[in-house]
Amino acid sequence: QVQVVESGGGSVQAGGSLRLSCAASGYTSRDYYMAWFRQAQGKEREGVSAIYTGGGFTYYADSVKGRFTISQDNAKNTVYLQMNSLKPEDTAMYYCAAGRLPDGSWWRSRLHYNYWGQGTQVTVSS
Repeated sequence: QVQVVESGGGSVQAGGSLRLSCAASGYTSRDYYMAWFRQAQGKEREGVSAIYTGGGFTYYADSVKGRFTISQDNAKNTVYLQMNSLKPEDTAMYYCAAGRLPDGSWWRSRLHYNYWGQGTQVTVSS
């Protein structure tokens, strides 16, 4: 059984930084995607960033490009999301997700991710 566990998050002023961590266990081969989604109050859950653990390919939403960096530590089966230059509009519950995406599928579609963390709150004040 695959499990996904997040850590990190918190409150920070605009312009500050935070790092989220997500550990996945239960996969027997490194051919899956891990992604970060976020859901602000009253809004749909949206994809923020993803990484293909088999090759390290990374993906970002336009709204976070140049500010967020996703990376992985294969030895720890952990993915990190370094968030810099945070803005109040980044305030949301952040969720880590894992799944094997079919070839050609869109990384931001929630449908492709079978396993989700419990979420961690990120609050950015102005």
